[in-house]
Amino acid sequence: MSIRRSELAVGEHVFRVNETGEPGNETVLFLHGSGPGATGLSNWEQIIGDLGDTFHCVAPDMIGFGDSSHPLDPPQGMGPFNELRAEALLGLLDTLELDRVHLVGNSMGGQLALLMTLAAPDRIGKVMLMGSGGAPTSTVSPGLQHLREFYAEPSETSLRDLLSEFVYEPALLAGRIDAVAADRMAYVERADVARSHRASFNPTGARRIFTPDELASIDHDVLVIHGRDDRIIPLEASHYFAEHLPNANLYVIGRCGHWTQIEHPQKFETLLTRFIAEIV
Repeated sequence: MSIRRSELAVGEHVFRVNETGEPGNETVLFLHGSGPGATGLSNWEQIIGDLGDTFHCVAPDMIGFGDSSHPLDPPQGMGPFNELRAEALLGLLDTLELDRVHLVGNSMGGQLALLMTLAAPDRIGKVMLMGSGGAPTSTVSPGLQHLREFYAEPSETSLRDLLSEFVYEPALLAGRIDAVAADRMAYVERADVARSHRASFNPTGARRIFTPDELASIDHDVLVIHGRDDRIIPLEASHYFAEHLPNANLYVIGRCGHWTQIEHPQKFETLLTRFIAEIV
């Protein structure tokens, strides 16, 4: 299915929005993860193309990513920057005249999904978290450290090496990784993208960890998905969310890294479709 692309003003920000499907269908808002050059399409292009006959799919570039706005004086640290992003996303729902949406959040996008649900619970239906950040994990993986420090020596080779750490079997996805790296480099080389990345991963900035009490207050149905072999966010993070979200189920995928939707797209699409239809 062809993807509709638009730019929408939300307050002082502008979102690049990618859509498929009819707005009269159930709307799923797809929230991409972080990393150099990340965009809505680099995370979700195949998925929203495949699912456009079933859902109204919306996959924006987050504020500070891709072709959406990059603040000149951005908040420092992933925690404060994500608060701004979540607030802007709720404004995007107003602009799109969407009263209620389901959320799918990958990595950083999982943090945004939780922030949106805490801030406006009545506007959120079901929530799928995929390798989500925001848990009090004890260590930083080498892959996540590489992501955070990418701009110390940015290059296409470094980017391909980083993206290879996102998947379980890089050799099987070599062509896809090369294509994503080439697409992302056009963004990596932009000064505004580099500024937003450095602000998000400013080591002096605040992190955002979701407490057990906060998670206990979320009574939405949540499906927590994690690749068993994830080298970016450890599986223990999803165990934490599954333990403290009262209506959560955990689904672990073997031979899978951090990119469930790219490594196992058919399984991901089946899980999401059945989850929203109340079958799982």
